[in-house]
Amino acid sequence: MKLIAGLGNPGVRYSYSRHNIGFLVLDALARLEGIEINREKFGSCIGRGMVSGVPVILTKPQTFMNLSGVAVGKLSGYFGINAEDIIIVHDDMDFPIGDVRVKIGGGAGGHKGLISVIDHLGGLEFVRIRMGIGRPDAGEMAEGYVLERFSENEMQMLPRTVERACDAVIEVISSGVQATMNKFNVRVTKNLNEEV
Repeated sequence: MKLIAGLGNPGVRYSYSRHNIGFLVLDALARLEGIEINREKFGSCIGRGMVSGVPVILTKPQTFMNLSGVAVGKLSGYFGINAEDIIIVHDDMDFPIGDVRVKIGGGAGGHKGLISVIDHLGGLEFVRIRMGIGRPDAGEMAEGYVLERFSENEMQMLPRTVERACDAVIEVISSGVQATMNKFNVRVTKNLNEEV
C-alpha cells in the first residue's frame, strides 16, 4: 500500500495559492483514478482506491502546512506504511512554475511542511514530487509569496503542470522511483509555451 499526501492549507482562502499546489495535484489524481477523497481521519481528508493495481490512500492533511507531518505520521502508523511507500507532493521554490521533479530522501530545504513530515516519520526516505513555483521578487518575503494566488500566466500553465505531476505519481507506483527520476528530472520549461 502507498500513502500519497498532497501538502497545503485548508480553506477556500488558500485554494489557488502557490503553497497549495499539492492539494491541486491530489484532487486531480483522485479524479483521474476515480477515487473519492471523502473521509476524515487523523486530521486529514482521505480517499482509498487503486493506482496501477496498487492500493493507495490519498490524503490532504487539514492541519495547516507547518503541521503536515502530524497527519501523515498518524496515517502511516495506523495503516503500517513505511516511509519508502509514502509519496509527498509539495511546492518548491527552487524550480520555476511548470517544472516537476522527483526525489527520494534528502533534507527539507527550509520547507516547513517537509520539516514536519520528516520529524513525524522519523526518516527521510519518502518520495517527493517537487512542484516548481518560482521565487519571489527581490525584497518580497517567501512566507507571503507562497500564500499568494498564482498569477494569471501561472494559472495558464497550471493544468499541464498538475497533469505532469499526476503522471509522475503514477510512474513512481508503476515503474519505481529511479525510472521516474530518469524520465521526469529534466528541464521542461523554457518559457510559458515551450518545452525543451
